[in-house]
Amino acid sequence: MTNKKIYKIKEVKNLPDCELEITAEILEDSLKSYKDKAFKNIKEVAELPGFRKGHVPEQMLKEKFGEMGIIENAAEMAINDCVFDIITESKANFLGRPIISITKISTDSPVEFKITIATMPDVKIADYKKIAKKENAKVEKIEEVSEKQVEETIEQIRKMWADQNHHHAPGKKHVEGEKVELPEVNDEFVKKLGDFKNVADFKAKLKENIAKEKELKAKDKKRLEIIEEIIKDSKIDMPKALVENELDKMEGQFKGDIANMGLQPEDYLKHIKKTWEDLRKEWKPDAEKRAKTQLILQKIALEEKLEPKKEDIEKESKLLLEQYKQADPERVKAYVEMILVNEMVIKFLEEQK
Repeated sequence: MTNKKIYKIKEVKNLPDCELEITAEILEDSLKSYKDKAFKNIKEVAELPGFRKGHVPEQMLKEKFGEMGIIENAAEMAINDCVFDIITESKANFLGRPIISITKISTDSPVEFKITIATMPDVKIADYKKIAKKENAKVEKIEEVSEKQVEETIEQIRKMWADQNHHHAPGKKHVEGEKVELPEVNDEFVKKLGDFKNVADFKAKLKENIAKEKELKAKDKKRLEIIEEIIKDSKIDMPKALVENELDKMEGQFKGDIANMGLQPEDYLKHIKKTWEDLRKEWKPDAEKRAKTQLILQKIALEEKLEPKKEDIEKESKLLLEQYKQADPERVKAYVEMILVNEMVIKFLEEQK
């Protein structure tokens, strides 16, 4: 939050598709200090022939960047500093990222801009506690881990081991269709795989792991069923922006997956003879389902007053920011908060007995 109010809200208007438009302006006296800051920033990085970086005379800078260039820079900084204060003040229950557009900017009047945000749509939620109780009461029978499953898993481990070690062996070239010799399952081999005493110990622990995995799968399935039942019995006005937001995330992930395979997204599209529009159309039902799930979870969090602890948000955000140094801290915080709230809601639903 900024200490001194640097803006004035002029109008708050409801738009179709669960969107809100806020018109605001940056106050003139506040803009002045931002202009000084913007000029200082430009001065530090500007280079002109014959002058060292940061040593260009002010008059020359003003001529090169012009009053307008400095104001644009100042306006951008000021809007970034107060956009979330404005949304908070307008008491908007908003979702996703705000879209900002400057509508009036000149050297002798306040800077005017519009903020468009998707707001929480009207959600007539089903009796989620009753649904959760009913789903939780259903007993899922998790079948025993058979010897066959253990043997099949060992077979996969042997193949992976043989493959990796064959590829990395000096002077070895992998020939397509060539038979790779699989290692024998003995005490010596299982000790190479990890902390195992002998073959019997390895098999017992493997069986335990497969059983745990089955339990987790059953738990995930149950969670999905509870949420799907709640969605089915709820009425939701779906904001277009929210579905688009999910589609953007899906597109980003898809591009990342393709890049990890060492391919160019555009080349891959040519190969499968599809456009981004085709893919987004195919993904739309899934995007709607994801958006509905998010809305339902948020609604339950509001109803049940489920809020993560500030220190948990800080701790998790810090960890993420260490991994993704380029990320915007505000976005990371919002993302972490959403994940933590979702976990709290799912836990709450699982506890309905």
